[in-house]
Amino acid sequence: MTDPTRPRRKSFQEIASAKIEGTDYKILVKDRGSAIVIIAPHGGDIEPGTSQIAAAVAGDDLSLYDFQGLRNTHGHRELHLSSHLFDEPQALQLVERAETAVAIHGRKDGNDPDRVWIGGLDVQRCRRTMAELVKGGFGAVVREPGETLAGTAASNICNRSKRKEGIQLEIPKSLRDRLKSESMLRSEFARAINKGIREEALFSKY
Repeated sequence: MTDPTRPRRKSFQEIASAKIEGTDYKILVKDRGSAIVIIAPHGGDIEPGTSQIAAAVAGDDLSLYDFQGLRNTHGHRELHLSSHLFDEPQALQLVERAETAVAIHGRKDGNDPDRVWIGGLDVQRCRRTMAELVKGGFGAVVREPGETLAGTAASNICNRSKRKEGIQLEIPKSLRDRLKSESMLRSEFARAINKGIREEALFSKY
């Protein structure tokens, strides 16, 4: 359970000053020179399942960034750096060099346990990704500006690419649990996302 008395971090430097890399967290970077980069800024035990999902979406050809929490304590509040504050140097370097970024996040089920919330400033890809997920049998909806977890802040890590736009996928816990444990379902999910985010112009290397 998250300890409400422990404030969220405001920068990566705060995390690096208080936590030990390799003990409390680790950073996985696979720079494949792709124009699309897949990121899991709250991977590992921070938002469980997002690391596995991000790796499946990236496959063997898309660049991947994964910030993983290693100790499941205090709900990982002390390792959770909000997307609009996410300034870990390796993440920024990878995203800012790419044409677009796709961020994989986890959210609580709440009153909408079945649908992926899709946000970010890359409106065209958001809508295409929603359509492909629905065609693949998954629930999905595009969040509108002003709605919770819409991912429309310019400072959001997913929107800091060359095009200054990206995609944010907020996956409910129930679905994440299944995607984490069921490899075939995870592959189908990753395939649907790839159909939504890719276009011929972005198959090139940067």
